[in-house]
Amino acid sequence: MTLQLANVVKHYTSGSGEVVRAVDDVTLDLDAGEMVALYGPSGSGKTTLLMLAAALLRPDRGTVRFAGRSLGDLSDREASDYRLRDVGVVFQHFELMRGVPAVENAAIKLLAEPMGIGEARRRAAPWLERVGLGHRLEAAPEQLSGGERQRVAIARALANEPRLILADEPTGSLDTQRGREVLLLLREIARERSTPVLVVTHDPQAAQIADRVHTLRDGKIEECDDAAVSFADETTSGA
Repeated sequence: MTLQLANVVKHYTSGSGEVVRAVDDVTLDLDAGEMVALYGPSGSGKTTLLMLAAALLRPDRGTVRFAGRSLGDLSDREASDYRLRDVGVVFQHFELMRGVPAVENAAIKLLAEPMGIGEARRRAAPWLERVGLGHRLEAAPEQLSGGERQRVAIARALANEPRLILADEPTGSLDTQRGREVLLLLREIARERSTPVLVVTHDPQAAQIADRVHTLRDGKIEECDDAAVSFADETTSGA
């Protein structure tokens, strides 16, 4: 399975009427089993690019394809099914349900299959164990630290064993060691399941762990460059 973006453009219109190219003629391919890290300063278009790959946005021009299928041509129902069955998205904001045990938060996509709660919990629990939360299965989000909530969100993205993983700042609330463990886990899953993994990040560790590093600046992909990690100290919000 491959993710292919070809000459993709996505425009926004600012409050003053100015047209902003959040993604500006981007071409990028991710092969099966490959982990790619995308760096860039705040507002460079990283999150917009991720949303295009998740079929949460449609390109204004160009094509986004996964497994040969054009995502821009999907109906709303088809795009929803694609996100449910094919894609695991780690959002920058955790979006966990308050008062619901971590294991059921991680199982939420499985419950949409539909699947019984017992089976969904059974399938989600090993992913929480893999992110170091095997002892916190029954804890609700309000009982967890920020880093623990982020790891629940990562387990949720992986629990349906997606064919594509898109991660927006997956280590943003984690300490250095936990962040490295999560990045290594994503790379391991890419290898195990021949899954493309695209990580939008400011974490300098990603440059050593990913197979490739790209920089996005003003909506444009620049050549692979280790200097991308110079953005690691900037704020993590982006277009």
